[in-house]
Amino acid sequence: MTGSMILKYIIIFLRDPFAPQVWSLIVTFIPFVIFLEIPVYAFILAGISKYYLRKIGSRPYSSPVSPAVSCIVTCYSEGQGAAATVRCLAEQLYSGFIEIIPVVDGASANIETYNAVMKMAAYARSMPNRRVVVLPKWQRGGRVSSLNAGLAVASGEIVMALDGDTSFDNDMVAKAARHFSDKNVVGVAGALRVMNARKNLLTRIQALEYMMSIHASKTGLSEFNVVNNISGAFGIFRKSFLEIISGWSSGTAEDLDITLRIKNYFGRYPALKIVFDPEAIGHTEVPETVLGLFRQRLRWDGDLYYLYFRKHSKTFDIRLMGLGNYILQLWTGLMFQVFMPLLIIVYMSYICFVYSIHKIIFIFSIVYVFYLFVSTVFYFAFVLLVSERAKEDLKLLPVLPIFGLYLFFIRLVNGFAIMWEFITRSHLDSSMAPWWVLKKSKF
Repeated sequence: MTGSMILKYIIIFLRDPFAPQVWSLIVTFIPFVIFLEIPVYAFILAGISKYYLRKIGSRPYSSPVSPAVSCIVTCYSEGQGAAATVRCLAEQLYSGFIEIIPVVDGASANIETYNAVMKMAAYARSMPNRRVVVLPKWQRGGRVSSLNAGLAVASGEIVMALDGDTSFDNDMVAKAARHFSDKNVVGVAGALRVMNARKNLLTRIQALEYMMSIHASKTGLSEFNVVNNISGAFGIFRKSFLEIISGWSSGTAEDLDITLRIKNYFGRYPALKIVFDPEAIGHTEVPETVLGLFRQRLRWDGDLYYLYFRKHSKTFDIRLMGLGNYILQLWTGLMFQVFMPLLIIVYMSYICFVYSIHKIIFIFSIVYVFYLFVSTVFYFAFVLLVSERAKEDLKLLPVLPIFGLYLFFIRLVNGFAIMWEFITRSHLDSSMAPWWVLKKSKF
């Protein structure tokens, strides 16, 4: 298709958007999945705009009370990284009581991590209004086991579930805890940034992904109380509600699992809220190699199928979740994260057999332009309306042109991961817990 023909169709479209020849071209050359995504992007951008208008129209908010906070830090083989996490929690600019509970899983095999945490605990205890309880689990039981062990001894009104290799801004606890002055808030999702973004091109692209797919998207979703997930590396909960749902459940993908279990109360108690705070910042490391990224997403995306179709198939109900969360979880969860990667693989296979190389190149060009446009809009919406580090985030602008290609690669990996879970039940072979723990789950 030549440039003059494209111009011809554009003119026809502008004159008559419903012209048959225009829609014949659209159906032939534009993947229909694009149209499934557009409403979600518009919804999120509306939420980001609402957040910005609310923010500039109100005074800086801080809670009149400082509730006691228990920070459960799940540690395995982080070594000095776990000690750094304990230190940054002890040095938080928070006037209230902070209880730090490092849970060292498999401590007998991870004695370096245990010793590093114990050494840092002495320093943390010297800080005013701070308490440290180190829990060594000598035999490994997995992440869920560590979280529930920490919850059993936690004394704070607010419980944070944190990774042992994650660090935080020094006002994180204050930013996150302020939301719980609203009695309807049962969970807060913290914002994650990539601390090793400067390592190489792959980590910079992932930093951009975290910024737009997580940070910006959850900001928009939060404005309508439809946050899709509370990150496992940085989740904050009201302890009394965790006790109602009996803490974390066995199996993998415990973050999405507990989010869905909390949302099962939203239909009966519509005033309940899960909030995303873009100002409560944590910093995590991402894979630095393509193989490491592939393995990570193989686990992440395979777990999605396991949760939606095996563990939560009977509780995915509008009466339990409420209308808004049901629709958004159906669209952004099942459609975006499970069905769409499979549809893309099927569509790609189809056009490779049916269309000529010229048509395939044309289709890819349209898709590339579409995602470049969407990525650019989201990028500047985030930098201008949400970001607390705008100058730093502008440094990622050079990788924006290749971000769409990265997303396409990730979608293919997503589809492969889902098929792999369907065939092999790969969630039973996860690094998040030993096999003898995962095998005990009836799912």
